[in-house]
Amino acid sequence: MTDVQCVWAVEAELGEGPVWMAGQNAVWFVDIKKKNIHRFEPATGRRDTWAAPDQPGFIAPRKAGGWIAGLKTGLHHFDPGSGAFSLVARVEPPELGNRLNDGFVDAHGRLWFGSMHDGETDLTGALYRFDGANLVRCDDGYCITNGPTVSPDGRTLYHTDTLKKTLYAFDLDEEGGLSNKRVFAQIEDGAGYPDGPAVDAEGCVWTGLFAGWGARRYSPKGELIDFVKLPVANVTKIAFGGPDLKTVYATTAFKGLSAEERKAQPLAGGLFSFQVGTPGLPQSSFNG
Repeated sequence: MTDVQCVWAVEAELGEGPVWMAGQNAVWFVDIKKKNIHRFEPATGRRDTWAAPDQPGFIAPRKAGGWIAGLKTGLHHFDPGSGAFSLVARVEPPELGNRLNDGFVDAHGRLWFGSMHDGETDLTGALYRFDGANLVRCDDGYCITNGPTVSPDGRTLYHTDTLKKTLYAFDLDEEGGLSNKRVFAQIEDGAGYPDGPAVDAEGCVWTGLFAGWGARRYSPKGELIDFVKLPVANVTKIAFGGPDLKTVYATTAFKGLSAEERKAQPLAGGLFSFQVGTPGLPQSSFNG
């Protein structure tokens, strides 16, 4: 049985988007609903927190320094040194009632991210690509988006429709074009909702399961090959860290839990870790 540990009982209402920074030996993540950005150093136990001006769906490192952060109000540059946020690009009109949710940087330094309806009822969410100059809407018709992530060879992009319990695969070309959208994996009723995906070095796709008590691993063919159970129901996303990228960090959430469920799950919203045999891929930085 996999040994799962809570490394920070941070009590995130909606923990999301873990990112491992090898040069810092630290994992960064967000709490969307509490509007916080967190940083944790496993070796020292150091913990840092910054307040965001609006709900942060994701953060991703920039090659030029600092971070690109997806907030409800758009894409922002985040400077941890000063704690300041500055607007880079507005993505959608506020009347849609959307916010930005999950994001990922591919090996070309392009940012991929999704938007979702903040009330979780309308199909106003979309998938976007941003290279620092051009913002491209690549797919739409989502209520809650999660991901995306890209295969090790850079030829397949995975994206999640959480409410439809579906992980999709797209063919991805060198210029960032998407085609051949297809179902990669479908989560069966009673097993939770697929949340943030991540890909390991063998091309297998991991997904956190909201209300599913763990994380699943699928083969590149979409076959379920592993499940890691956590002591909390809402597992949102994983990141591969440590010196060999074999330490998994998982964000979780207490959002949606009743008072009784929270009492039964005292670590809900914590940051967890466990070991795996196959490493993840190095974190890429945004070129923009």
